[in-house]
Amino acid sequence: MEIAEIHIYQHDLPVKNGPYTMASSAVWELDTTLVKLFSDTGHVGWGETCPVGPTYAEAHAGGARAALKVLAEGLIGTEAVPGILHRQMDRLLNGHNYAKAALDIAAHDLFGNALGVNVAELLGGAVTDRVPSYYAIGIGAPNEIARLAKEKLDEGYPRLQIKIGRRPVEEDIETITKVWEVIKGTGMRLAVDSNRGLTTSDALRVSRELPHVPFIMEQPCNTIDDLKKIRPKMGHGIYMDESSVDLNTVISAVGTGLVDGFSMKVTRIGGLTHMRAFRDICEACNLPHTCDDSWGGDIIAAACTQIGSTVKTELFEGVWLAAPYIESNYDPKNGIRIEGGYIQRPTGPGLGVTPDETLFGKPVASFGS
Repeated sequence: MEIAEIHIYQHDLPVKNGPYTMASSAVWELDTTLVKLFSDTGHVGWGETCPVGPTYAEAHAGGARAALKVLAEGLIGTEAVPGILHRQMDRLLNGHNYAKAALDIAAHDLFGNALGVNVAELLGGAVTDRVPSYYAIGIGAPNEIARLAKEKLDEGYPRLQIKIGRRPVEEDIETITKVWEVIKGTGMRLAVDSNRGLTTSDALRVSRELPHVPFIMEQPCNTIDDLKKIRPKMGHGIYMDESSVDLNTVISAVGTGLVDGFSMKVTRIGGLTHMRAFRDICEACNLPHTCDDSWGGDIIAAACTQIGSTVKTELFEGVWLAAPYIESNYDPKNGIRIEGGYIQRPTGPGLGVTPDETLFGKPVASFGS
């Protein structure tokens, strides 16, 4: 079974009740890229990648499509097996994991559809069909963030992430304090994410002034060197997010004891092939992690949910999805939704979702027969 055609689509995803606010940017609309693979046996697979603007990471929507065009022509005729495809992509283009991820996800979807099995089975088997999610609250006034924390607690989310950074650190400390007053004793877990927006001194101050609040601090500072500086002085666990750009960096961080866990994005690390390896590294080293992505619709959401369902329960921090910020689903029947803080895993073949491709218009580029 070989890849016969590749089609690339562009699609806009306005942010419902926007903007979505983090330390690096305020986002009103996202530009997502989808790919559709056809095999010579008539099977189809869909993939997606959606960077959160050009400042969140070393990725942007135009770059994704440019890289996909470089890759696509050289992939026609390649065996439609995810591992084989990934090796061929690496021969054709150095780096650009976030673009390769769309093709890797599509290959898993196609291969699962061809075999009549779910992607979770290709990734080792699901341990649950009710996958925990978590809610991320953007930067805002302390009282408003506390109000939203209560709302999400009542909705059933098992974990909450609050954004901080790029403002007076006193406001961040007040926000964390007020959120903890709301969720203390409920069992809801708390992550504090600055998206690289704190100085090393402010990160240490947050930890030192809140020793009674059991949060994990996600990517507090910009670089790995910053994390090395604060690691011995921190009273809270550190999770790596934006700095975990590839498997080599993950292995180094794990081997040196730099972090206590990860917030990992499927497209950042290159797709489900590398995400599976990442999951296994974390399980071998007893490190918790999430299975997220930066943004995107049903295709990315399904990919995150499928890999998330295979993670060892006691190490799993949940799946973050952009679904609450998107007006509608690509797949009106099986589209991914969060209900009561959990996601019902689609159990059909492949990713388990079939997008209505009329939503995307004509391809911006097509390759193959």
